[in-house]
Amino acid sequence: MSGTRSPFPKAPATEALIVAHGQPSDPAPAEAALAKLAAQVQALRPEGPVRAATMAAPAALESALATAGGPVLVYPLFMAAGWFVTDALRKRLAGAPATVLRPLGLDPGLEAVALRGLRVSAARRGWSEGETEVLLAAHGSATGTAAGRAAQGFAAALAARWPGPVAAGFVEQAPGVDEVARGMGARMLCLPFFAANGNHVRDDVRTALAAAGRADALLPPLGAHPAVPELIAAALRAAEGLGAAA
Repeated sequence: MSGTRSPFPKAPATEALIVAHGQPSDPAPAEAALAKLAAQVQALRPEGPVRAATMAAPAALESALATAGGPVLVYPLFMAAGWFVTDALRKRLAGAPATVLRPLGLDPGLEAVALRGLRVSAARRGWSEGETEVLLAAHGSATGTAAGRAAQGFAAALAARWPGPVAAGFVEQAPGVDEVARGMGARMLCLPFFAANGNHVRDDVRTALAAAGRADALLPPLGAHPAVPELIAAALRAAEGLGAAA
């Protein structure tokens, strides 16, 4: 008998759930955007269901967990392991057979994604990397330190590999995005260290750049980069591999 099919059927992949903050004032658009991301990850990881839920949409997270009906890998689409990931999300997952993975902002592969995007953006403007300054615009926090530390750490990692100056500016802590932008030269790119193109990017970061006369420097948020679905799929595969080896 020819063929290579194993007589032992492969166990189904663990179900996955991508969770994001969402937009409390208008949950539907963020839910739709996250569902689109989940579909992209699903195409890269067809062996198991990939669902999505924002924490802002009423009962969306609980409904997704109920649909899974078993163990689930939860991928936090956040840029830091801050309060939402370590406290709010875990409380809402209490009692569910869920494993929470490292958030997007702490993925070791994200730095390379950012560098590729910056190189393309600088080249499109006809700038060399050495003369291109980078402003990493991040959320920060007026009450905690995790968000600020994550952004500063990411900025430092970029600075070690990007030939031009790199600095972080924040929406909710000092130094502000507008303050940092004013101190940079004419050839500046602003990379939003955000998971999605939500109100903070569209309104807060854009307004801060406009106040500094630098609205033209704004790039799409890092979480919207086309390579992010593969990062998520790889993280899910790695988590399943570790589970299988345990």
